[in-house]
Amino acid sequence: MGVLQGFKDVPRVVWLLAAGVFVNAVVGFTFVFVFLYLTGPRGLGAAQAGVVTGIGGIGLVAGNFTGGWYGDRFGHRRVLLAASALGGLTLMSLPLLATPLLYAALPLAQYANGVVRAANSALVAVTVPEGARRQAYAVVRCVSNGGFTLGPPLGALVAAGLSYGWLFLADGLGTLFFALWTARVVPARGAARIPAAAPDGGRGRGGVWPELRARPAVLVLLAAILVADTVYRQQYFTFPVFLADHGLDVRAFGLVIALNGAVILLLELPAAVALRTRPPLAVTGTGLVLVGAGYAALALGAGAVTAVAMMVLLSLGEILYKTTATAYVADQAPAHAVGRFQSLYAGVSVSGTVLAPPAGGALYGAAPWLLWPLCAALAAGAGAVLIRLSLRQGRAAARPAPEGAERHAVSPAPETGSRPRPVAG
Repeated sequence: MGVLQGFKDVPRVVWLLAAGVFVNAVVGFTFVFVFLYLTGPRGLGAAQAGVVTGIGGIGLVAGNFTGGWYGDRFGHRRVLLAASALGGLTLMSLPLLATPLLYAALPLAQYANGVVRAANSALVAVTVPEGARRQAYAVVRCVSNGGFTLGPPLGALVAAGLSYGWLFLADGLGTLFFALWTARVVPARGAARIPAAAPDGGRGRGGVWPELRARPAVLVLLAAILVADTVYRQQYFTFPVFLADHGLDVRAFGLVIALNGAVILLLELPAAVALRTRPPLAVTGTGLVLVGAGYAALALGAGAVTAVAMMVLLSLGEILYKTTATAYVADQAPAHAVGRFQSLYAGVSVSGTVLAPPAGGALYGAAPWLLWPLCAALAAGAGAVLIRLSLRQGRAAARPAPEGAERHAVSPAPETGSRPRPVAG
């Protein structure tokens, strides 16, 4: 009951939105099998398939970076519906397209997926009151991971028993369902309060860089997440190669990845409640240190025990840093730029899909012994920067202000505080 009590401030609409996210995540398995599809039924070589999927990854990152910009101007709900429709229809058409058209269609589908991700995150931010956002994002992330845990095994059965074409059809239909479900459960005016006027007259353009410069802690957080995500994504690229090079086949990798989902499903919601009042930068920094500790475990050798230890530590770090960082950026955003702040975070938080494969692959090929210690040092270093920043903010907040200073000084944005919420659109 204590855990459930911690979610009493999460609005009903977030739970309904999370239900749609779960269904969409269960059938959102094409990205897991797209490389196999390209090298199998499509007959592409590994290098050509890598180019196609790499371009798709660029589309995903670009969609995350721009989705919030669209939402601030046109409304996050409206943008989510349009991008879901575009993404769903494009996914369903992929098996019917000639191979050269995949170079455009796959990035388009991934771009739409990135816009949906950013718009969905912004919708939660403008719907949930500050103070309950960590719990709200934990709910959405938990059900998404639950869907991801179920999706790949189901997708493998569909691909083996029917064909890869059915994967794209199911994923496209799931995306269209998410659009219809969102239209049904999220009111057209999801937040009743009128937003503060934007510096550009409310058109949702400009004004974000001055706002970021006024919040240097957000910039530091984004830089730390950029480093951490490049490290974090190595689990999907160089880590399975490392296991294979040490005699552990793809089945071992599948079990270790499944462990990630299990740990998150078990602990994410209780952790969000238990840590909801802790300083967000300190919690995020601790999570990054745990990610570093996970990769440090691999430096001890390759085997089932070290692989499991790595994934448990990585999962614990993910639980601490991903939900907390997302909520922190939402809390820091000015009312007229919630979507743009979320878009910046969303784009940075998937940047590893583009940066991790070439960086990790090159280092693993040249000096495999160096990869895991370097990953550990980078993640732990990024975490230490955030922890130090949090401690500095705490000392500054505890320091008494000079007499009369409150009448003249402009205070920096605090780690928490109440701001009006904009219209969801």
